[in-house]
Amino acid sequence: MSGEKILVIDDSPEILTLFSECLRAEGYEVDTSVDGSTGIEMIEKKAYDLILTDMKMPSIDGMKVLEFALNHSPESICIILTGYGTVKNAVEAIKAGAFDYLTKPVKMDEILVSLKRALDYRNLKMENLNLKNQLKKKYRFENIIGDHERIQKVFEIVEKVADTDSTILILGDSGTGKELIAKAIHYNSYRRDRPFVPVNCAAIPSELLESELFGHEKGAFTNAIRTRIGRFELANGGTVFLDEIGDMNPLLQSKLLRVLQERQFERVGAVKTIKTDIRIIAATHQDLKVAVAQKKFREDLYYRLNVIPIRIPPLRERKSDIPLLVHHFLEHFNRSKKKRIRAFSDEAMEALVRYDWPGNVRELENTVERVVILVDHDLIAAQDLPEKFHLLPEPEPAQVLEIPEEGISLDTAVNEFERNLILQALVKTGWVKNKAARLLNLNRTTLIEKIKRQNLQRPDN
Repeated sequence: MSGEKILVIDDSPEILTLFSECLRAEGYEVDTSVDGSTGIEMIEKKAYDLILTDMKMPSIDGMKVLEFALNHSPESICIILTGYGTVKNAVEAIKAGAFDYLTKPVKMDEILVSLKRALDYRNLKMENLNLKNQLKKKYRFENIIGDHERIQKVFEIVEKVADTDSTILILGDSGTGKELIAKAIHYNSYRRDRPFVPVNCAAIPSELLESELFGHEKGAFTNAIRTRIGRFELANGGTVFLDEIGDMNPLLQSKLLRVLQERQFERVGAVKTIKTDIRIIAATHQDLKVAVAQKKFREDLYYRLNVIPIRIPPLRERKSDIPLLVHHFLEHFNRSKKKRIRAFSDEAMEALVRYDWPGNVRELENTVERVVILVDHDLIAAQDLPEKFHLLPEPEPAQVLEIPEEGISLDTAVNEFERNLILQALVKTGWVKNKAARLLNLNRTTLIEKIKRQNLQRPDN
């Protein structure tokens, strides 16, 4: 059940009865008014998510209702009902601030589609408006959690590029906070008061993603019963965040390339070109260079997106930040869950730090939330953690190399130590050199040189 509050204003009691019954069946809260003056009084007394008003009514018409609603309740969204003879007036209402108009006689299916589209737009708009007061503080760089030099380097880059229009490509494993960084860029830019519109390219079927991005015209394809505004159009003046861009199909990749190059596009089924002023931030957990080599991703689009790459390190590579993050999440969930947990014990924190966190910061946040909900005492012990933390191998004691009486070759010892570390990284990553290089905090080419110098070969070769 949706629960949005809708006011229907029409001088026909039959239409009011029909609309209220159908809309309530869809889960909406519905009030009705048989004339414009009563409708205005209701708007003055109660906040509505959507106002559906007839254009032509005695005394106070739909234009006056619209004018009052825009001034008194700007968070409400308005749709105009009109007869064929007053379409011109309805177009004027659109220019004045109405979201849409429907021509009588209208089918209930059309009304429901229009209402959903209008409410989706309103919710997106309200989400951005509600975030404004929080985001300036939440996404200030000094308040982003992380002291490790690699994450601090990320924040330095973000601070430099935020107030530019450069296209950004954010790289990192799932759960590392790519959307958080994208929001930090947007809300610290001159576009901060315009929409931030995220699109998860992996979550939307490829056959629907084109319409989602560019919109479509009525009749463009089966079930396209209304014109739809796409995300690029909704985000005009703001930022579109294309998450998991590596999953976009090649046809859409070419269309996205055009948006990047020419700042214009057409809705599906349309011939009119729409110009847009948006910043594009893309993100992926995939290695796009490999995808380009495999002909799964356009090389020209890759270079257009990769103007400023930002790589977010996984949590396993900045474990010194885990205590900071745990403290932050503990404070947050103490407030939201109304708990009074004082801290994690040293043994519990040690277990958290030893874990490799394949789900990254998101997994850590979920773990802290789970423990806070389930624990009744004020100090979280190691046994309070989920079972996977009890199965961790005990840390190996640090090995101390003693110098024999006859002395030792420092170069030989250092060389052997390096060889063992490289072998451990290669075995741990299944001899995937990119991953091994990340574990050792090395460039891939540097690691390959060291492998050659050490004459290391995979056992099954």
